Amino acid sequence: MYWDDAVIFGLVTVGMMIAFMGGWVAFIVRDHKRKNKHRH
Repeated sequence: MYWDDAVIFGLVTVGMMIAFMGGWVAFIVRDHKRKNKHRH
């Protein structure tokens, strides 16, 4: 199978997006779990 630069770029972009969204969701969940010990 031949991999275009566009296909590789698309896969990398999707992978980065999934990693970013996963980290963002984890941060939100962790923040909500620590809501009772808010420092601000």
